[in-house]
Amino acid sequence: MRPKKSEFTKWIEYVLREARIADYTYPVKGCGIRLPYGQKIRLGVIELMRRILEENGVEEVYFPTLIPKSVFEREKEFIEGFSGETYRVTHGGKEKLSEPLALRPTSETAMYRVFSKRVKNPGDLPIRIRQVANVFRYETKQTRPLIRVREITTFIEAHEAFATRDEAYEAFVKAIEAYKRFFDSLGIPYVISVRPDRDKFAGADMTVAFDTVMPTGRSLQIGTVHFLGQNFSKAFNISWGTPEGKKEYARQICYGISERVIMSIIAIHGDDYGLRLPSLVAPKKAIIIPIFGKKGAYKEVVEKYSLELSEEFGIPVDLTPETPGSKYYLYDLLGVPVRIEVGKKEADEGTLTIKLRAMKGRIRIKRDEFDLDKLLKMNDEELSRQARERFEGMRGGPMSFREAIDRMYDEYGRFRGGIYDVYATEKEARKYSEYVDVLGKPRGSDENIVRIARSYRFLYTTKRSSFFVPSFNTP
Repeated sequence: MRPKKSEFTKWIEYVLREARIADYTYPVKGCGIRLPYGQKIRLGVIELMRRILEENGVEEVYFPTLIPKSVFEREKEFIEGFSGETYRVTHGGKEKLSEPLALRPTSETAMYRVFSKRVKNPGDLPIRIRQVANVFRYETKQTRPLIRVREITTFIEAHEAFATRDEAYEAFVKAIEAYKRFFDSLGIPYVISVRPDRDKFAGADMTVAFDTVMPTGRSLQIGTVHFLGQNFSKAFNISWGTPEGKKEYARQICYGISERVIMSIIAIHGDDYGLRLPSLVAPKKAIIIPIFGKKGAYKEVVEKYSLELSEEFGIPVDLTPETPGSKYYLYDLLGVPVRIEVGKKEADEGTLTIKLRAMKGRIRIKRDEFDLDKLLKMNDEELSRQARERFEGMRGGPMSFREAIDRMYDEYGRFRGGIYDVYATEKEARKYSEYVDVLGKPRGSDENIVRIARSYRFLYTTKRSSFFVPSFNTP
């Protein structure tokens, strides 16, 4: 029986399995198999980001997975941040390695050693590269499909180095704009926050993060952009000599997006019937479903018309023996944006009955009025509108801490969720870290405001009882 989306854990397991997106029964915790349909969706996401970064002048490369310990541990803050999450290779076969190797948790250390060899003067800059690669992090907490995993597959990461801070900061802003364009194209609503120092990327001067709200009410980080300053360039000696005899170091940025994007697409757009995919990443954009009469009446006429439409518009037709209702069920599950239903009436009149996945009801149009791109755009716009409307219903502020808590939890202490901007300092908000997570400050805000939510760092249900004791004084 198909679970409703309100039963989110059961629903997501059902969709991942039945739509052949992923299988997490692999015998290594936190590692999953991407199944055919899921792989096609992921490739669509990768292609979208590739196109955006290519237009921004960021070129694609590929670096090795294994990083020597001496290279990996060169940046102090980085190694402190990642030491507990790093897989290490100590043996090759039965032979102990002379130097342990790290499986990359991310690629800064692997890449920046090469940067240091390449840069001898400011004319060797900028360096602007990206790669799509698997990264590995020993996540000791409870793993979750597509959210908290140990092998992050097809991680899309970019790394850039510049001669001046102004150039680096301009690229930093462009990277944020690239991510805005990326998520807007997928209809994923978000907030942009400057992470607190304690939560910024290890070795970064500043981290800016994109967060959205899941159906559970929890926030999910879906993308980050890091201003590294000169921390890594000094550690890896990405430098050159000045005419005055001094040493100048490059300024750097990096940014990355993981398979959490797939989770956000599925979770935010999906409904009780299954996936609802944006056209940019939908493996099937449209499907034609012929509808015959009882006992196959009018089959020849309807099938002939369906095949004509298929050839004319380049859209596949489903001629399997399943009932139309079974086919509706399947293509709703797969999130196909446009469904074309063809029966005897449509064949006689030269019309098509259209069902858009994001909309209720059907529309009938003449054959010569059919425009797939227009229909896909309508479906995408409706997906985006609905997602934005739900998101805005879970947003608020600036407001008092008390008001935010009253929105985040009901009167019985049950979690409702959302992301709220509150009048408080980070220190004040962190007093209640059992109940809320401090996402940081709204980007562009100079006020004494912090952004709070309950993120996927919180794995277990908490109660609200302490909010009612007399000592609770909200800022």
